[in-house]
Amino acid sequence: MMLTAYDPFAATSAAFRALDQLAGRTGTARALSGMPMDAYRVGDKFVAHFDLPGVDPGSIDLSIEGTTLTVTAERSVPQLENAEWAVAERPYGSYTRQLVLGRSLDTDRLEASYHDGVLTVSIPVAEKARARKITVTRADVPAAVESRTIEHESAGREQRAVES
Repeated sequence: MMLTAYDPFAATSAAFRALDQLAGRTGTARALSGMPMDAYRVGDKFVAHFDLPGVDPGSIDLSIEGTTLTVTAERSVPQLENAEWAVAERPYGSYTRQLVLGRSLDTDRLEASYHDGVLTVSIPVAEKARARKITVTRADVPAAVESRTIEHESAGREQRAVES
């Protein structure tokens, strides 16, 4: 299974943060620059947790195309009338994370839940990809083979016909 993340604005965001620090501006809201994630396999499930604090669950979108899972979410700037912001450091905006999943996962049975700012995605391992026990037979013991000849078969049929 391969997990990938791509932030096309990482270098730009770092440059703007450096400029803000040089200018002494620490009170500007910044764009979201990632979606921290933990991922692991437990038993017959692959589980991923995405940190999405302050995100409206209705803004979370999950989609699968082929083996790519895309998670999109948005954190909106609070609209407060007559507010004079002193500090606005919490990130706002829309962001996306993509995971390239292994073909061994049953994405048709994906489950997702959102609780306390964490999106949990659980995907069962496909039946064909699960570990299973293979029985090994001994190769040094010849298998019993019953021998028959055409003459033997014909004689057997004739004998049964006579007995009937």
